[in-house]
Amino acid sequence: MIGNADLVLSSNAIFTGLTDTLVKGSVAIKDGRIQAVGTIEKMERYIGADTTVYHYGDQMIMAGFQDFHIHLFLGSLCQESVSLRGCSSEEAAARKVKEFADNRPDDPWVIGFQWYHIYWEKKELPHRSSLDKLIPDRPVFLLNEECHGAWLNSKALEICGIDKYTPDPPFGEIARDESGEPTGFLYETAMGLAREAFQSIPKERQIQVMEQFLKKAARLGITTVNDMLPLPNLELGDPAFYQEFEQAGKLTTRIQFLSTLDGDLERACQLRDRYHSDKLKFSGLKQFLDGVPTTYTAFLTSPYSDRPDTCGSTLLPEDTVKKWAVEADKEGFRIRFHACGDGAVQLALDCFEEAQKQNGVRDARHTIEHIEVIHPDDSNRFEKLGVIASMQPEHMAAASLEEHEYVERLGTEREPFTWPIYTLINHGARMAFGSDYPVVDLDPLTEIYRAVTRLHDDGLPDGGWNPEEKISLAEALRCYTKGSAYGSFQEQESGTIEEGKWADIIVLDRNLFTVPAADIRKAEVLLTIMDGQIVFEKEGVENT
Repeated sequence: MIGNADLVLSSNAIFTGLTDTLVKGSVAIKDGRIQAVGTIEKMERYIGADTTVYHYGDQMIMAGFQDFHIHLFLGSLCQESVSLRGCSSEEAAARKVKEFADNRPDDPWVIGFQWYHIYWEKKELPHRSSLDKLIPDRPVFLLNEECHGAWLNSKALEICGIDKYTPDPPFGEIARDESGEPTGFLYETAMGLAREAFQSIPKERQIQVMEQFLKKAARLGITTVNDMLPLPNLELGDPAFYQEFEQAGKLTTRIQFLSTLDGDLERACQLRDRYHSDKLKFSGLKQFLDGVPTTYTAFLTSPYSDRPDTCGSTLLPEDTVKKWAVEADKEGFRIRFHACGDGAVQLALDCFEEAQKQNGVRDARHTIEHIEVIHPDDSNRFEKLGVIASMQPEHMAAASLEEHEYVERLGTEREPFTWPIYTLINHGARMAFGSDYPVVDLDPLTEIYRAVTRLHDDGLPDGGWNPEEKISLAEALRCYTKGSAYGSFQEQESGTIEEGKWADIIVLDRNLFTVPAADIRKAEVLLTIMDGQIVFEKEGVENT
C-alpha cells in the first residue's frame, strides 16, 4: 500500500541532476526521503488529506546545494563582526574598526575580517600603531581576506605574549620592524599565537552566530556543508557544539567536518568513532601545503614571473606531509590538501600516489583544494589516482582584477592553466564546488555564475577569463550538488533528485536554463527542504 506523502512539489522545470535536461513533474516526500518522482498525474496517488502540495509553475526544483569547502565558525562569526572589504587604506580600515568597537563595548575582543592590503592605495602591510591610536585599551584581531594573515593591535600582542623575543613558529612569521619589535602582522602559522581571540568568545555569542549562519545557509538553499576546521596552526570550530544543535533538532544544514592532518591519528580515530550521523559526520583530515600566489607563498614549479628569486615554498617539509599522508591513508582516512600553486598541486598528487604505492589502491576520495594554477602534465593524474578537485570559482573574480596583480605573479605562460575547471573535468576528474566562506560570500549561485561565464563583476574580460575553461550550467549545478555528494561519500543518499534519497531539495524563483547568464546570480531561493522538513520559505510567495 502506498502511503500518503508529507509534501508534494510540482513544477514544469525539475533539474534532477541525472541529465542535462529538465523534466516536468512532481516530487513526493515522506519521512525525510524522496518517496517518488514522476508526472503530476502519477503523483496524485501519493496525495492525501494531510499532504501539503506546492505548484511552482516554471520555477525550478533541484537538489539542495552542498558547499564542499567552508570555514563554518569563521563564517558564523564574520556575519556579526566588522567587515573591512572595500576599505581603500589602512587608516580607513582602522576607523571602521573603531566605529564597530564603539558599538560593541562588551566584546572581550574586537574581531574583524576581509581586509587586504593589495587593494589599498599604498599596498603595504598594516601596522599596530594605526589601531593603537584609536583602540589602545582593547585587543583587536583582524583576519585578512585570504585567511592567511592577521593584523593585531598592541593590546592583543600583549595579551598573547607576543614581543620582540617571541620566536617565529615553524612556517609562520611575526612581522617585525627594524628594531625587532612586532609590527602587529602575523602570517600563516603565527596566527596560532593569537588563538585567545577566539577562545574568549562567550557561549551565548557562539549560539547566536551559529543560529544566524544556519538561517543564512537555509535561505541560500544550502543543505550540506563541508567544514574545514583547520587554518594554519589554528583549528576553529567545535564538533561537540554542533552536536548540541543536532540533539536539539536545530541543525538545519548537514555538517561534514575535517580536522587537522598532523600525525596524531589517535584523535582522528576518536572523532571518527564519535561523529558519524546523517547530519553531523567526521569527514577526514586537512592540511595546508602552501599559501596563495598574491603574497608569493603559493608553491610553484618554477619562479614567480615578477619575482624570479622565489618559487614560494611549502608550509611543511615535503617528507613530513608525505609521511603523514601515507600513515593516515593506511588507517582509512581521507585527506584534503590546500594547494593553490602548481608545485603544491603536484606535491599533493605525489603524496596520494605514494599512499597508493605503499598501502594499495582504495576508494579514498582524497581531495585537492583550490588548484588556482596547475602544471599541464598533472591534469590527467586526478582521474588516474581517483583524486577529487575541490574548487571555488568565485575566487577567480578577485584574481582577475588588474590591481590584484595575479597575472603578473604567474606570467602569460602559466595564465592559461589558472582555475582549470573544464580541463580537469575533461580529463576525467571528479569536481566539487564550494565557496571557502568567509573568504567569499556563501552564495552558491554566484559561484555557479562565475564558473559558467568566467566574467568579473564589470563584465570583463570580454568572453571571460580563459574562456575555454567555462563549463555548462548543468555541469556547474552538478558540481555543487552531485559532485559534492560524491566527495562526501554520500552519492547514494543525496546530490540528485531520485527515489529513496534524502529529501534535501530547493526551489528557485526562476528556471536558470531559460534566463540570460547574467541573471543566474539574481535568482533567489523560494523553498529549502532538508531531511524532509521545510527549513526556509520565502515570505510573500503564493503557490496554487
